[in-house]
Parts: sequence; C-alpha cells; structure tokens
Amino acid sequence: MDFSDFQPEPRKAIPAIGYYPGEPISTGTTLIACEYDGGVVVGTDSRTSSGAFVASRVTDKITPITDFLSVCRSGSAADTQCVADIVKYYLEYYSISEGDPITVYRSSQIFRQFLYRYRDSMTASVIVAGYDNVKGGQIYSLPLGGFVTRQHFTASGSGSGFVHGFLDSQWKPNMTHEEVKNLVRQAVFLATFRDGSSGGVIRLASINKNGTQRELIRPDAGEGFPKVFEPKVYSTLPPHLGQ
Repeated sequence: MDFSDFQPEPRKAIPAIGYYPGEPISTGTTLIACEYDGGVVVGTDSRTSSGAFVASRVTDKITPITDFLSVCRSGSAADTQCVADIVKYYLEYYSISEGDPITVYRSSQIFRQFLYRYRDSMTASVIVAGYDNVKGGQIYSLPLGGFVTRQHFTASGSGSGFVHGFLDSQWKPNMTHEEVKNLVRQAVFLATFRDGSSGGVIRLASINKNGTQRELIRPDAGEGFPKVFEPKVYSTLPPHLGQ
C-alpha cells in the first residue's frame, strides 16, 4: 500500500475542555549585531507579527541579562522570554557562588544547553552579545536547534535575508563605534523597508567596558532615521492605453 499521499486528519476542537487547536503562524523580525574596536552594537526593529497581523509595534527585542550582556530574541516571544529569564537566574547564581563575572562565551553555552535540549518543543533563536575582560566584545549566533558560532557580524530573523550582502560589503575590521552604529542602524532600516514582518522604531544597544548604552530612533526623528530614495513606479496599464 502506498502511503506517500497520506494526509492526517486535522485536529478538531473540544470546547468542553477548552481545547482549540491553532494553525501554525509565521512570525518575523530583524536582528543585527556587529563588532567594533572596543565592543559590540546590536540593533532591532520593534514589530511583533503573527502571520499577517501586527501584534505589537513597540516590542523591545533587546533583553538585558547583565550590565555587560544582552540577548536579541527571535521566534516565539514566550519561548525566548522564558529562556532569557532562566539563563539570567543561572548567571546570577554562578557569578555569586564563584565570585567572578561569567564570560560571554560561557553565557552563550548556557543558552545553547536550553535551546538544544528543548529544540523540539520551542521555536527560539537568539543572538548573544556582550563584553568581558577576557575577549572583549563578542557576538554569538544561536539559530534554531542551539548550534553556537562566534561572528564578527550577524543578522537574524525574516528581515536578515535582505541585508546579508549589505553587511558583507560594509563591515570591516577595526571600525569605530560611530561607524558600526551607523552601519547597524542602516541595516535595520533596509531590512524593515523590504520585509513586511519588520518595522516600527529602531532600537540600538552599544555594549563595551562601560556597560550598555541604549538608543531609540523613531521615524519622525528627522535626520536620525535613515531614508531611502523611492523611484516613481511604472504604470500597470498596457502601453496602448492612456497613462
């Protein structure tokens, strides 16, 4: 018997026990992180989408873990918030019991343990960015499944596909803080311009030996918000009709 075309029956609701199966929904976001000579800069949009519905326009996707460590979250908001809270507890416990701050690399490994252990139960992807006295500014990318890689710069979320080439062409070693901050700001804007699941304001965080400094860039901020030239569109009418 050929089972190649077998499709399971859709799950039915059971109102008596409050069970209403939901259909899978697509979510989107834009997360950007870049190293510079002395630290890292991370930037995100602020839109939380649920399929074609915008659930929130002012979401803060940069979650502080310590004064020198932040995590950028994408995927299920509930899953990533829960993991961030648990890892924050672990880092506080380890730093108090050992009497020494936890390095950025070790923090990324704690995130990896949870993302890998519950890879079949969660939809969570994070970027761990921070600064320590061992290796300076560091960025660790953890996609779905919990694999960890250190990156000079990285992008995640649905908007990342629009800016990977831009980051490849613009980032270079030993960039200054202002250069990287402008690069991240421009990359987030370009992603939100093309990706319908990203948008809202631009949130930036600079992490270095002095701690974390946050910035909020609004579309109505005048010169601070990036702009792009939009050419006049061609008419959709056939040439033989009046334009």
